[in-house]
Amino acid sequence: MDATDRRLIEGFLDAVWLQAGLSSNTLKSYRFDLEHFQRFIATRGIRIPAVRRSDLRDYLEVRGDSTSRRTVARSLSTLRRFYRYLLVEELAADDPTADMASPAMGKVLPKTLSEKQVEGLLAAPDTRTELGVRDRAMLETLYATGLRVSELIHLGRSLTDIDAGVCRVMGKGGKERLVPLGDPACAWIRRYLESSRPALIGSRTSEALFVTRRGTPMTRQAFWHQIRRYGRLAGIDSPLSPHTLRHAFATHLLNHGADLRSVQMLLGHASLSTTQIYTHVARARLHDLHAAHHPRG
Repeated sequence: MDATDRRLIEGFLDAVWLQAGLSSNTLKSYRFDLEHFQRFIATRGIRIPAVRRSDLRDYLEVRGDSTSRRTVARSLSTLRRFYRYLLVEELAADDPTADMASPAMGKVLPKTLSEKQVEGLLAAPDTRTELGVRDRAMLETLYATGLRVSELIHLGRSLTDIDAGVCRVMGKGGKERLVPLGDPACAWIRRYLESSRPALIGSRTSEALFVTRRGTPMTRQAFWHQIRRYGRLAGIDSPLSPHTLRHAFATHLLNHGADLRSVQMLLGHASLSTTQIYTHVARARLHDLHAAHHPRG
């Protein structure tokens, strides 16, 4: 990478981290978007301050050939913020993102699982093993709480009270919330803490609730691979991610009569409009039930 371009990217990332206190995951996304963009313009012999609107349009077109509109919109959002920073700092003379419209976004309904599929997924780990008990405890916790995977892997032992049946979660923007765990999740966490975790962590010390076979804190990537594997074992055809259980948590609550505001609080959504997409999933389920069981469905 051109040394000047690298300095501009690093300067921007430092600035937004200091000013906005963004999460490490958001910063990683910014870095990925900017470095991907820089590699594209480098093939044209262009440096970041000299990018024209036509270059940016070409980049977004190429990006859209291999990714979703949502990803293209995120890339454009990152570049908008980046070029605003460059203009303010007088590191670029023009903003190629100015007045450029984001790609139209359709309302994408979250992929979810039926309650029967969730039961199969929860039963997939081999709980005769230490790792199987850990994974069962993680899956039960995820489905019981609807946590984001980043929140799950950052759960601390001291923040998880299985006697009271709650966990204290630090969500997006540093907002804290208490989330009920439910009896099944508490039972599996207790079993994990009493048997599996001591064997996995050995002589090491860690505040992380869930640890790897080496006793280090669990990672997003490792848990993502485990979810996919258990999905295959459970006979679930569609690819799974940790977010799939978050979607199932919200949808199943609504299917069983929970009110939207309560689901919003449990999910840690800042806006009710973010939670409302799950009402469409629940409504779609009602249509399916009507079609299957009503005499004129």
